[in-house]
Amino acid sequence: MTTTDDPLVSTEWLAAHLKDPKVKVLDATFKMPGVLPLPKDDYLKAHIPGAVFFDVDAVSDHTNPLPHMFPSAEQFGRDVGALGIGTDDTVVVYDAGGWVAGPRAWWMFLAFGHGGVRVLDGGLKKWTAEGRPVESGEASPKPATFRASFDASRVRSMQQLVANLDSCAEQVIDARAGNRFEGAMPEPRPGLRSGHIPGARNLPYGELFDAATGTMKPLDELRNAFISAGVDTAKPIVTSCGSGVSAAVLTLALYRLGVRDTALYDGSWSEWGAEAGPPIATGPA
Repeated sequence: MTTTDDPLVSTEWLAAHLKDPKVKVLDATFKMPGVLPLPKDDYLKAHIPGAVFFDVDAVSDHTNPLPHMFPSAEQFGRDVGALGIGTDDTVVVYDAGGWVAGPRAWWMFLAFGHGGVRVLDGGLKKWTAEGRPVESGEASPKPATFRASFDASRVRSMQQLVANLDSCAEQVIDARAGNRFEGAMPEPRPGLRSGHIPGARNLPYGELFDAATGTMKPLDELRNAFISAGVDTAKPIVTSCGSGVSAAVLTLALYRLGVRDTALYDGSWSEWGAEAGPPIATGPA
């Protein structure tokens, strides 16, 4: 449906394709636990016409106590199919404008073998700022068949990152705010230590988009942000964050820069930072 391999699409593009039956729109808005109103309530109040709600907590492995871990391919196919998305559809994901979970949903689709997925640049924030239409209430999608096949190379486990402490084969980039990365403030999730994975670099995901417009920054600014963080984009990269969601913002930015073979640490700090977890570091990178 698109003529470029850029993972972003513009609001203009989406507006022109909104009535295309093969273009499916997902609202993947996510908030930290305890933040109100709930993302689903925001969706019910206002969303892009025809969009269905993609709940990263629901489309996850419910047997795992960690938050919103990747589900099996069977579950992902079943859950996505129930949202009315078929294997041949083009999927456009967005969030409310804070660049948190839209990229996570995008990476999940890629990891489960669906290349026809894009992120709406600027999300709902830009869409509404332009005076484009929204609707309220629940969508009623017609179930479809979605065939999913998991590509394990796009995800890393804690065991793999523990081994990486010695090998240093992959650079780890943490998307959390600097004070969380340095261990200068408590984690928002209770029971976690403060700090970061030893050897990790820090690039807060908020530095990659324009807060005023909600759009991702130009490629040269993205490239400079990674360089300033001490990242060599020619070498293997794993992205991490608090729970594997905002890390995908870094993944998306790297993808835009042509770095396509990165991986995401799914458990992220929710797993590594547990009291009985692996060694941690504090202070600047």
